[in-house]
Amino acid sequence: MNKILIYGANGYTADLIIRLALSEGVKPILAGRSAAKLAPLAQAHGLGVRVFGLEDRGATAKNLAGVAVVLNCAGPFSRTAKPMAEACIEAGVHYLDITGEIDVFEALALMGVKARKAGVMLMPGTGFDVVPSDCLAAHLKRRMPDAVALTLAFQAIGQPSRGTATTMLENLHRGGMVRRGGKLVAVPSASATRDIDFGSGPVTTMCIPWGDVSTAWVSTAIADIEVFMAAPAALRWMARASRYFGAVIGSSLVQSLIKKQIDAGPAGPNAEQRRRGASHLWGQVRNAAGQTATSRLDTVEGYALTALTAWDIAKRTAKGAAQPGYCTPSMVFGADYILGFAGTTRIDV
Repeated sequence: MNKILIYGANGYTADLIIRLALSEGVKPILAGRSAAKLAPLAQAHGLGVRVFGLEDRGATAKNLAGVAVVLNCAGPFSRTAKPMAEACIEAGVHYLDITGEIDVFEALALMGVKARKAGVMLMPGTGFDVVPSDCLAAHLKRRMPDAVALTLAFQAIGQPSRGTATTMLENLHRGGMVRRGGKLVAVPSASATRDIDFGSGPVTTMCIPWGDVSTAWVSTAIADIEVFMAAPAALRWMARASRYFGAVIGSSLVQSLIKKQIDAGPAGPNAEQRRRGASHLWGQVRNAAGQTATSRLDTVEGYALTALTAWDIAKRTAKGAAQPGYCTPSMVFGADYILGFAGTTRIDV
């Protein structure tokens, strides 16, 4: 397990994963673009460091020598996932990341055949995006094998990290995404709202372009998929406003100004905030006859969960649990995988 390389190791979520690894006596290899940012952590814990960018696939592949698994924590993943995955295929190294971006899932899915031939597993989304929701989707498919529509929703109790906030900002003006008839369909931002009971009464949610719109199709083959997120009125208003002011929100000037504000804040929730946080998920499937099945899943705060699941999947992969090709978490580890983590419960409504 000392052959696990964590790329983007100086980031907030990577730090949580590294601390978890060290607590288990495992020393992952730290990697990223900046030696100055990696050095303090490496020196403090006696960890190996590899410094490299992703511009040259051959050079990146050479830097993966002796590595069994890459866990990519360097977002936005729209910039890092594809070049790292390509290098992993060339080097014969399994690829994992913690993305939630639909475009990333779709891009890596297209590389699945090439990865399978190379004996390499590509599994993006090994964190809160999308392990719990993917397992919930697979469970619902198991409950209703003839389902034709899937709706997922989540309520995250906690604060976003800088990386999450940056990714949300960069995608806010790009609209939403749902799946219809097996095809991805672009829709306006917050195209629909829905009151959903996560277990403590109805909460207003809005439709968002969450990763499961891509991954749940691979995991379940359900043709119609939507994902909703619990959102306060201000966020729903901002999402709807982006339909009309997308060009302004997406401009380099506005993006730069808001990113400066994001960077001025904390890297992410502290230990106490993670302890007090929680994640509530809800899912429902419907068949052609109009029958439905509904389930809820409750688990720990999103970043805490991401550290747990991403590191666990990295360990399992390093020990030989990998399946060559493009895979989702539930495809490899099953619908009940998420229930193995403390603080997680699931009920069928």
